[in-house]
Amino acid sequence: MDSDGRYGQRVVWTVVGTGIGPLLLAATGEGLVSVVFHASGPVRDAALARLASRLGTEPVEDPGSPLLAEAVRQVNEYFAGERQDFELPLDWSLISGFNRQVLRELAAGVPFGSVVGYGDLARRVGQPGAGQAVGVAMGSNPLPVVVPCHRVVEKDGGIGGFGGGLETKRKLLALEGVLPEPLF
Repeated sequence: MDSDGRYGQRVVWTVVGTGIGPLLLAATGEGLVSVVFHASGPVRDAALARLASRLGTEPVEDPGSPLLAEAVRQVNEYFAGERQDFELPLDWSLISGFNRQVLRELAAGVPFGSVVGYGDLARRVGQPGAGQAVGVAMGSNPLPVVVPCHRVVEKDGGIGGFGGGLETKRKLLALEGVLPEPLF
């Protein structure tokens, strides 16, 4: 127990190379807690500093931890086209309220190879008219790819925004067969 009466938790991390660039995967004892795009150099370091601040402990690089090893295996299978669903315990502690509700619905209700509109997702969680708030929830998703915010698009067929960049979103949607593979 620390001086504030809280039990410390161990946070482990690793970086895995993927078809969309390096992803940082971080986990607590509860499950996968963070996935970060473009995780090399300063981006990785900033993400680790944010995790330390938010979770109250310094993350430790430990690619051999059982949860991370399994997460890496599943991420590799996903990018190889061999996996459609992630079967990992998730730690939702970095997100709460409406955003958590929306992301849980997204994870449970929008399968591989399909998309949903921002407004449709808002209706699914009982908040019709909250399409913009759904966009905010997607932007605050601490577990992109695993919780597939890339599957949320505009109702008029536009791709919408994406924290990992639009090219990354296009590649993920192409991997899932929603869009054609980019030519270059």
